[in-house]
Amino acid sequence: MSEQTPKTTGLNRAKPYQLVLFPLNNGATNVYYVLILSYVATFGSTVLLLGTVFASVMVTAMRVFDAITDPIIGALMDRTNGKFGKFRPFMVIGNLIMAVSVLILYIATPMIPETMMPLRYVMFVLLYGVWVIGYTFQTSVTRAGQTVLTNDPKQRPLFTIFNTVGSLVGMGVMQFSAPIIASGFQAEGGYGAAEFYAVFAPVGIVISIALTILAIIGIWEKDQPKYFGLGGSTSTEKVKMSEYIAIIKANNPMQRLMVAGAGCKLALSIATNTTVLCMLYGCMMGNYDTLYLPMMVLGYVFSVPFFLLTVRTSQKKGQKASLVRYVSIALLMYVGVLVLLLLWNPENPNFMFSIYSMTDGKFNLTINLYTVLFIVFFGIGYGAYYATADMPIPMVADCSDYETYRSGKYIPGIMGTLFSLVDKLVSSLSATVVGIAVSAIGLSKLPTQYTEYASGMNWVVIILFCIIPMVAWAATLIAMKGYTLTGDKMKEIQAINSCRRDAVANGMKLEEAMEKWQTIDQLPEQYRV
Repeated sequence: MSEQTPKTTGLNRAKPYQLVLFPLNNGATNVYYVLILSYVATFGSTVLLLGTVFASVMVTAMRVFDAITDPIIGALMDRTNGKFGKFRPFMVIGNLIMAVSVLILYIATPMIPETMMPLRYVMFVLLYGVWVIGYTFQTSVTRAGQTVLTNDPKQRPLFTIFNTVGSLVGMGVMQFSAPIIASGFQAEGGYGAAEFYAVFAPVGIVISIALTILAIIGIWEKDQPKYFGLGGSTSTEKVKMSEYIAIIKANNPMQRLMVAGAGCKLALSIATNTTVLCMLYGCMMGNYDTLYLPMMVLGYVFSVPFFLLTVRTSQKKGQKASLVRYVSIALLMYVGVLVLLLLWNPENPNFMFSIYSMTDGKFNLTINLYTVLFIVFFGIGYGAYYATADMPIPMVADCSDYETYRSGKYIPGIMGTLFSLVDKLVSSLSATVVGIAVSAIGLSKLPTQYTEYASGMNWVVIILFCIIPMVAWAATLIAMKGYTLTGDKMKEIQAINSCRRDAVANGMKLEEAMEKWQTIDQLPEQYRV
């Protein structure tokens, strides 16, 4: 996997440490994904007392705002090519904005007295909005920056596994540490305690800064014009806002990837929502403390072999084939999870999910057939869909390279943010859907791990934990049916782009190179190998 410059072979390969470190940018932003999108609605309703529906709807409203800012920042990124490169400035600025806004939101706003409730509303919305801008700055780089990291069809699928590992490092550490930190504030209300957020936020910020620094090291050598598209004027392509719609219309693979990516993200964001898991493991099964962490560990253990399988499938048959295969497995397994939740009966221990219990300080194993089946169906299903949840991200690089092949434009910022625009608009529904579903059964606050079971919660969990993700996966499979960027097609596109780039570097005009080489059979022999 040693690096070879475009001048040597026309192929841009990444060094091993670059493949490992740059995807940690996704881990850095996923720290904030957990900090904000998983907990801000609970923080708003239980700590700031803003009201369940308002706090939940604001999560959706800010995700919409996040989506709207995406193309603007993407266009700005495409026009950037300064002393510190195209991508690194957005990583640094974005992380700093998020760190400051989160600290003020979680630590300072609870100090506003209840007598000044309108100010709480204003500060909540303002700080949330500022955070969104920072989040867009840094997340845009994950999708756009991978285009300069490598275009080797054998290397690019590796980005999926390292991106997932990066996501695990960021999101996983936060998800594991949250219940541990919350247990220290059980008397104050766990996730509903202001003290929890005052500790949780700084922990997350430190982790995110460390991951950002490592990601910057990973992209440092690649963040320079010779790796930007076909070279020449395309390195700082200026595309008018009015051209976005035309780009989407002409780039059919991007259209389909938007649907697939949105489906995967919606499934992940709802099925792993903290409120949903509190209702499932705490309110329904009655033992959140002994179920949540073991099931998180189980999910990650099951996901490891799927990470390896997705990469192997992607390298052999392309990323489309890999995404379709493992999303199908997830969909099939969740049929089993759905059946088990429909059979749930709190009055019959044989139809309750339980691993162990503690009585008088003694450990008691309580596994039954229902639990074994739940572990099998959930474990395989979670492993399959978690391994594919971030797969559309490296596929954006394929769509970006296809756009360069199709039009000669190198616009990774726009391509990445157009994808995330739809992705965020759809996934933004998660918090609102959860909030409305909870309100529909008469609860005034989002349930925490200590909330008593209320009538109708089982149906809320069945719909949110199973049915909606299954519908989202079905939409992904339908969208991928007509996706044309197969493994063989991407090899052809990369060969043509490489030939054109070398020609432009040697003095040929871009328009001439675009006209001269349009199919694989027109290329010199060395590019067809």
